[in-house]
Parts: sequence; structure tokens; C-alpha cells
Amino acid sequence: MTFARQLVRCAFAAALSAACAWGQAQTIAVVTHGQANDAFWSVVKNGVEAAAKDAGVKVSYRAPESFDMVAMSRLIDAAVNQKPDGLVVSLPDASALGPAIERAVKAGIPVITINSGLEFSRKLGAVLHVGQSEYDAGKSAGEKLKSMGGKNGICVNQEVGNVALDLRCKGFADGFAGKSKVLPTGNDPAEVRAKVKAALDSDASIDTIMVLGAATSGDPSLAAAKDTGRSAKLLIAAFDLSAGFLKAIAAKEAAFTIDQQQFLQGYLPVSFLALHAKYGVMPAGNVPSGPNLITADKAAQAIDLSAKGIR
Repeated sequence: MTFARQLVRCAFAAALSAACAWGQAQTIAVVTHGQANDAFWSVVKNGVEAAAKDAGVKVSYRAPESFDMVAMSRLIDAAVNQKPDGLVVSLPDASALGPAIERAVKAGIPVITINSGLEFSRKLGAVLHVGQSEYDAGKSAGEKLKSMGGKNGICVNQEVGNVALDLRCKGFADGFAGKSKVLPTGNDPAEVRAKVKAALDSDASIDTIMVLGAATSGDPSLAAAKDTGRSAKLLIAAFDLSAGFLKAIAAKEAAFTIDQQQFLQGYLPVSFLALHAKYGVMPAGNVPSGPNLITADKAAQAIDLSAKGIR
């Protein structure tokens, strides 16, 4: 074999090797704080899976069984140890999760935060955040409820300590500018229903209920309002979507809900990281997925997609 032919053969082998490496599917790790019984996070996961299929990448999705920041930090570390091409992570507690995220960044893994933690995302080294300003969304909801005549409200918080939900309640209180307080609950619908009913029974002047999750606390709060016989006199609004709460809005049993389009929070980061792994491209800034106000005139068109796990 001549030297020239050997050189061509080696060059071809090198090109083939590179092509094979290029053909290997990228891997994206996703770690969220979403619990299995929360319909909101099933929509996020649907977005993750749709993006993985469209982009042709492998995705692993992990979440703790309960709102547990220690467990979530361990899941992030476990994901980093697998050396993925990118990491998507929700950030409900920057103090607890920050060190794990910084370890991912130090390992050279591009990180995109979603849903919560907008204020801390860049400080921890994430390339961008996909979500909404929770304080601003809460404030706009409070202002709307005030304009509708609300004077004494409760903010039903199913995960006190989750910075995103705490900011929603703070924004609500500032925008509402009336009498308001936080009502802590868990994610169990029966618990939410009982605590909201107890709050309404203990204070007949409460005229407004702001719930932070349509599926987890919105539907049970509507039931609690009916239990007291005061539902027609109450303003009830929520964050996020559920088929049940949307039907209540369409029937004018609820005022509105704030849609942050969580399908995009799952879909876009996986797409961005896949493109980054293949071509080195990345959006230059954060992507606001909400807020969008869903009132009675918009509710009907969102019901079908909500039932399908997209809205």
C-alpha cells in the first residue's frame, strides 16, 4: 500500500469515527421537585418527553417522592455523575440546591433552570431560565381580584418554603392591598379542602381565595367553598390549569387562573440543550413562559388540551 493510499484510508477511518460519535444520541438529565400526585408536573414531563422525541435525544427524568430538598440535591448529584450533555433543574430553594447546581456547572455541564428560582439562576451559573416571574404574576392576580371587589383574602400555599410559591403569595398580598393571610396546607386534596373550609368557617368576612395550584388546591378549594354554602359570594382564582378548574371558570364558579404554560418549561430546555450539544447554540437570555390570564372567555378552548396533558 502506497503512503498516499494509506493516508486516504486513515483519513476515511477518522471521518467515519467522527460520524459515529456525532450519531450518538445526546443525553439530557432533568431533575424537578414535582411530586407524582401533582398534575402540573405531569404536563412538564410530557413536554420533556415530547422534546426528547422531536430532538432525538435521550432524557432521564427524576423527582423526589415528596418536597424534599436534601433528596433532590442527591438526585442532581446522581445525574451529574452520569455526565449528561445538559441538565434541566427546577430551583425552589437556592440555598439547599445551589451547591449541587454549582457542582454541575463546575463539571462543565450546561444547566437550564425551570419553573422556580429565576432570581438565583444566573448567580449559580445556569445559562438561562424558562418560567415566569412569580412575584409579578402574584401581584397581577392580586390587582385583578381587588378590581373585582375582593377585600379579605387567603393565599392557599401547598408548599410553604418553595420560593416560587412564597413569592406568589407575597405578590398577591401586595397587589391585593387589602386584608390577606397565607393558609399553609400540604398536597393532599382532602387536607386542602378541610383547611380552606375551616378558614372560611372561622372568618365570615373572607371573600377571596387565591390558590397556587389549580389541580392540587384549586379543585379542593372550590369544593370547600360549596361545603360552606358561600361559593356564590366568593372570588376564587388559581395558578396553573386543570380541566376541573377550567370548567369552573367557564361556568363562572371561579374568577380566573394564571397559566405559566408548563409544557414549555419541559419542552424548551431539552430542545435548547440538544441544540447546544449538537451545534453549540443557545438563546442569549431567559424565556418567559407566562403569566397568561385565563378567564371565562378563554377557558373552554384550554379544557381539551388540559385534559390531554398539554395545558
